[in-house]
Amino acid sequence: MQKEKFLEALVAEDVGRGDLFSRISVHKQIRAYVIAKSDGVLSGKEYVDLLIKMYELKCEWAFNDGDRFVRGEKLLWVFGDNKTLLSLERSILDLLLHASSIATLTERYATALEGSGVKLLDTRKTRPLLREFEKYAVRCGGGVNHRMGLDDCLMLKDTHLQTIGDLDSFMQEVRRTIPFTSKVEIECETFGMVQQAMAVGADIVMCDNMPLETIREVVAYRNENFPHILLEASGNVTLETIGALAQTGVDAISSGSIIHQANWIDLSMKVEESHTEKR
Repeated sequence: MQKEKFLEALVAEDVGRGDLFSRISVHKQIRAYVIAKSDGVLSGKEYVDLLIKMYELKCEWAFNDGDRFVRGEKLLWVFGDNKTLLSLERSILDLLLHASSIATLTERYATALEGSGVKLLDTRKTRPLLREFEKYAVRCGGGVNHRMGLDDCLMLKDTHLQTIGDLDSFMQEVRRTIPFTSKVEIECETFGMVQQAMAVGADIVMCDNMPLETIREVVAYRNENFPHILLEASGNVTLETIGALAQTGVDAISSGSIIHQANWIDLSMKVEESHTEKR
């Protein structure tokens, strides 16, 4: 969904047939700010900037996407007509809260991988119609996006594999059909599946819910026989387990938790001052 359409729908959901406060209030030029009531990592600036521009307000930022902030710090100031600004208050806060919460948790996972050379990937476990927005938040937190959808990488999961009779023949047809630049990833649950996936020409092999010892065996096998193939570990990844997974030698670790387990941080908007009144 284009950002403008996404933001228009966001505002329309809240404003409905019209903000009732705007019916009875007078026009004033006001200045408001968003203050952090908990620590976090900022995300959402790109969207808020566009929203501010669309509704002819102005803003000044104290932080950029990806910056850490602490409780009590003011993140941005917004200037303009009170009717417009107050109608957008919740939309602005929800954008920042949702994105910054994902970025904050993502940053914790990314920090756990520092120095390992292993990439932190997200997944397609996103809220309906919010994938682009949530994956943007992951990038702000230091993560790397996995595929955006079914059209940019062919992943053969266990459900797909159940429908394929001859994987080797299928992969030959895949190479004739999909775009030249598209990669093929095959999900594997056992060492035997890994050997087959590598033999038929997978670009990426996912070690799905494998014990650490098995993943180490996969890494050693890959290094000796198919060094060009990338390895991804996935399945019930937590802050407690991600460090040990990184030490196995895989190239990337994917986790849906960085999005769907992100608890909202606390932000609030306050009006600082008002100026000229007019009808």
